[in-house]
Amino acid sequence: MEMTSRSSTMLKPFYSTPHPLAGEMVPLTLFDLATYDIFVPIMLVYPAPTPSNEELKEGLRRAVALYPHLAGRFAVDHRGRRCIHVNNEGLLVVEATVAVDLSTTSYPDRPLQEEHDAGVALLQIKLNRYKCGGLAIGLATHHFVADGHSMSTFLTTWASAVQQGRDFTPPSPFLDRGITAVPRSVHTPAVVFDRQDPSAPLSLSLSPSRFNNITVRFTAEFLAKLKARVGVRSSTFQCLLAQLWKRTTAARCLKPEEFTQVRVAVNCRGRADPPMPLEFFGNMVLGAFPRLQVQDVLSWSYGQVVGAIRDAVARIDGDYVRSFLDFGAAHGEELTGKGGTMCCPNLEADSWLGFRFHDLDFSGGPPATFQPPDLPVEGLMVFMPSSVARGGVDVYMSVAEDHVTAFQEICIPWID
Repeated sequence: MEMTSRSSTMLKPFYSTPHPLAGEMVPLTLFDLATYDIFVPIMLVYPAPTPSNEELKEGLRRAVALYPHLAGRFAVDHRGRRCIHVNNEGLLVVEATVAVDLSTTSYPDRPLQEEHDAGVALLQIKLNRYKCGGLAIGLATHHFVADGHSMSTFLTTWASAVQQGRDFTPPSPFLDRGITAVPRSVHTPAVVFDRQDPSAPLSLSLSPSRFNNITVRFTAEFLAKLKARVGVRSSTFQCLLAQLWKRTTAARCLKPEEFTQVRVAVNCRGRADPPMPLEFFGNMVLGAFPRLQVQDVLSWSYGQVVGAIRDAVARIDGDYVRSFLDFGAAHGEELTGKGGTMCCPNLEADSWLGFRFHDLDFSGGPPATFQPPDLPVEGLMVFMPSSVARGGVDVYMSVAEDHVTAFQEICIPWID
């Protein structure tokens, strides 16, 4: 894809008065350290008409001002802790012009992080402008800064800032990250967070085989039939996870007595005691780990498998969150770079069904296409509202090359 022009700038947020966090060294929390040390790139594609780059950048300056960590840089404080230095160095914005129509070319690759004199920007955005007036917005942010819930909130704020212009009414995000890192002052023997237990975050192990990213689309009609088959009260995510756990396990041809588990990402904001505001900006996700023998995954009813998933998620409660903080206070370094096993025979499932990426409207309507990040490890699944099948769900999956044929034969969305 030939670009006729390309420029980049370090865009700094707009402040009428200095932000209270300006200059602060904000230590990474245990929740930050328990996630992946990676940039997460996504792509939003909009047909014409679209707002100008200047309108997008002006809205971006107003939105980032509310979330100052995004304009900071990673640093190490005097105690040797990894921190976000809220130094207002800015976010990287790359502008490119493409001399073809959006409908006649493939979409650009998702952005890769770039390093400049001001260090690696924690938020990086690329605006690809097409001859027809179409726009592809690539965005990459570091996972240590924010989880999916937080970034969905930030992007909604950016879209509102562009739509409303000078009449923008800013939200009030909750920015006290330190409050998520306070262990119990008095030990109480409730839940014991054990890194050796299947329900604890384990070392990330990369798949030894090559793998393909594929998309499985479930229509609203299929979802209705699946829920009827499950027969118990359950969410769309739980029903689909049971379906895919069964199908993927069958495609992998695992031994019946072998164990398989799924790391289910759980938003802990409302599960902590006391609960955290939904407006909290940062990371606050832990993994639930339903774990079964292969023979049970394959032979149990859909309702029973959904029950195993639901029970594992229910164990992520206030006591579990506090025990995670207790463990982290004593063994914090052992959490660094951890995030769950995701390779055969295991899986990871991330639900983005509640995020509003597919509804982001910068004044010209919602995106025609939303592209999630490339999935870097075999066994990872991301669930999203379908941008094609109204009321349906698209599941983006990373499948080992030697399992793809069996997966396509077994995992086509029907119920036998």
